[in-house]
Amino acid sequence: MFDNLCKFLVENFSNDFATWLLGEPIALTQLSPKELSLEPIRADALILRQSDEIVLHIEFQTQPDGNIPFRMADYRLRVYRRFPRKQMRQVVIYLQKTNSELVGQTTFTLEETFHRFQVIRLWEQPTEIFLQTPGLLPFAVLSNTDNKTNTLQEVATVINNITNQRMQSNLAASAFILAGLVLEEEEIQRLLRRDIMQESVTYQLLLAEGRAEGRAEGIEQGIRRVAINMLKEGMSIEVVARVTGLTVEQVQQLQIAEAEKPGE
Repeated sequence: MFDNLCKFLVENFSNDFATWLLGEPIALTQLSPKELSLEPIRADALILRQSDEIVLHIEFQTQPDGNIPFRMADYRLRVYRRFPRKQMRQVVIYLQKTNSELVGQTTFTLEETFHRFQVIRLWEQPTEIFLQTPGLLPFAVLSNTDNKTNTLQEVATVINNITNQRMQSNLAASAFILAGLVLEEEEIQRLLRRDIMQESVTYQLLLAEGRAEGRAEGIEQGIRRVAINMLKEGMSIEVVARVTGLTVEQVQQLQIAEAEKPGE
């Protein structure tokens, strides 16, 4: 869930992430892992963006992973093989606070081979960074804040004032999901307005699609198709269940079945 959500945010707010991680709002386009023959090594977790001069490689992690240093070195060499003249910035972003020493690893060493990459532990980052641009808002509650509830309230206030409904709904859903790493669901629901997501253009299109498919396939099948589309949009299981009327268990089963389809 978190891989897809973070990919969604980077894809839709590329300039915000470039400003944060590269220091300037460089226009970045997607770099497909297939161009680097990366399928065998967790290509699904990769976020690769590029400009004419630089490749930005981001990995979001909820848990420590001892394989990260090797992966960073391996990806760097693969990018060099494909784009020998491009610079590359590699950043591992840890979402959830931990005392594991693994989240402090910033180098890969093998005999005389040495490679360095950047690590960002969100719980050490100033909250103000994430309140300055829309695309970073959902991460604010994971930052170095003494009161996560107040921070989420501040995020909710900013989201409520966004006039673009599609952006507003996507950011609200993203904030809902990420806040679940540090706050109880009841507290999150109290602070984030459900109607923002339910009344957005995105939700209306999904519901209209469900009604149209319901006439042809039956109401239940149409609702299930809406749920699948919402999951693909990066919505959380809890949000999908609330909007469609399905149970959390039913949505989870749909998510598992969709992931197990051939070619997925």
